[in-house]
Amino acid sequence: MLDLDGNPSTSYDPDQKVWSGSGQQSLYNDELTVGQIIFRQLQRQPQRIFQISHSDNTRLTRSQMLQNAAKVGCYLRDRGFKKETDLVGLMARNSTHVGAMAYGCLFNGTPFHAVNPNLEQKTIASLYKITKPRILCCDVADYEKIKDIGASLGALILTVNGKMKDVMSVSDLLQNPLPEDYEPAQFQRGVDRNMAILCSSGTTGTPKAVTLSNSRKLFEIHSYLGSDDVQYAPSTLDWLTGLITLVTAGVFGTVRLISSEMFSTAHFMDMCEQHEISWTIMANSHVAMLANCPDARAQKLRSLRHLLFAGGHCLVATLKKMQSFLHGSGILRNAYGLTEVGTLISYNYDTQFKPTSVGRLVANIRVKIVDSLGQLQGPKGLGEVLCHNGQPWSGYVGNPGATAEMRDSAGWFHTGDVGYFDEDHYLHIVERKKDMLKYLGMMYYPHEVEEVIAQMPDIAEVCVFGIWRETEGDAAAASVVLRSGSKLDAKQVEQFVRKNVSVQFKHLHGGAQIVPQLAKSANGKVNRQAVKAAYLRDVTPS
Repeated sequence: MLDLDGNPSTSYDPDQKVWSGSGQQSLYNDELTVGQIIFRQLQRQPQRIFQISHSDNTRLTRSQMLQNAAKVGCYLRDRGFKKETDLVGLMARNSTHVGAMAYGCLFNGTPFHAVNPNLEQKTIASLYKITKPRILCCDVADYEKIKDIGASLGALILTVNGKMKDVMSVSDLLQNPLPEDYEPAQFQRGVDRNMAILCSSGTTGTPKAVTLSNSRKLFEIHSYLGSDDVQYAPSTLDWLTGLITLVTAGVFGTVRLISSEMFSTAHFMDMCEQHEISWTIMANSHVAMLANCPDARAQKLRSLRHLLFAGGHCLVATLKKMQSFLHGSGILRNAYGLTEVGTLISYNYDTQFKPTSVGRLVANIRVKIVDSLGQLQGPKGLGEVLCHNGQPWSGYVGNPGATAEMRDSAGWFHTGDVGYFDEDHYLHIVERKKDMLKYLGMMYYPHEVEEVIAQMPDIAEVCVFGIWRETEGDAAAASVVLRSGSKLDAKQVEQFVRKNVSVQFKHLHGGAQIVPQLAKSANGKVNRQAVKAAYLRDVTPS
């Protein structure tokens, strides 16, 4: 439910000190899996285009996608994939047949474990050692990276975007005939069955294998989507936004636009012009890249009606610049979610009114703020954000300790984010709990210093981190990316902070560095630890 301004409505219980999104009844029977829902939806308007691959130059109708996915589902059924522990590993970029492979898993009730192909081989091996997929799907280019992993697991390897000698491909599988009476698998309370296993972001350590159920919360908050929409997300299926895009396209009948290319501003704007993208969800760093791109033009982005960003802060100056390229208010939206929760937690439809907020809570989500002493906080009270989604969670595969740390016995997820609610029930995320820094006994967050540096006209992106010193604590340091043509030097950045921050403990005592780009995770989120590691290699702090 939305308020008069188009934002989700959120209420506050002052006795319990809990904020709640609106109550919303699902339209779908709890017996159905998401795969069963998508199977029925794809039967409608069979000749309409469902998927366009920009990089492969292919188009699939809804009927073709349905047939391909059903053949995958039939193949899994015939190979005895019946239990939730019968998994498919999916390590592939967004090429033509990845969607059919994923939908086929959903049709059969087979969870797929999506892992980003850009991860290090040892990380991929450790993740698949935990979940033990029976089939591993990969791009031809990544076969050597996964070959030994498959052999150690006794898993069949399928290539999804081409063929190799003596290796089965998905296109081979799609040559199989499909029984006329094929139906997707049925289960008691399909809504609670595990649907997919994704990876935690990995920005604070080795990624964990996160289970997600067939919850309707994954897609129902996007029920405004329809057949006139063209959806695109640069992320692969290992990130929650990639999965949301895959599922919402199937449920709401949009056109699914994919590309195997990494995000770049030129590539995104070309696709906007060529395919008229109306809905996209991207990392906050991608918005910064677009806003600061010399070639960005409102004309190139005229088709966008919904531009969601997630994964962290966007600086206020960046939001204002990005808004100038969009045709109307309410298009640029901040989405805050958590892979473990399996959905967005809050949604800010009006980044002009509340630019530093992640918005109000989505339906059926409850949140409370707890300080370091375990005390519940009211409006304006700062503490860790705890979230309750009211549904079962199977936790991290093979890691009961981390599961218990993430979700307590009462069902509250401990997000690790520090934040507060303002008087209008808008949630503000201050920083990751683990990113809190302390210098000369005074606590501060990197984001506070980043906002100041971002006020410099020559700054395109900035990442602040702490350099540990035994006698002082965490001395703030910064890596900054300049706008094209800028001649700014690091000393000017340090001087600007000294001039514009009144307290000395937030000054750049660790120094500053100009860099061509910031280290990011495979899906575009700035990796603060990696940026810091690069800084320590290159700079000897003063």
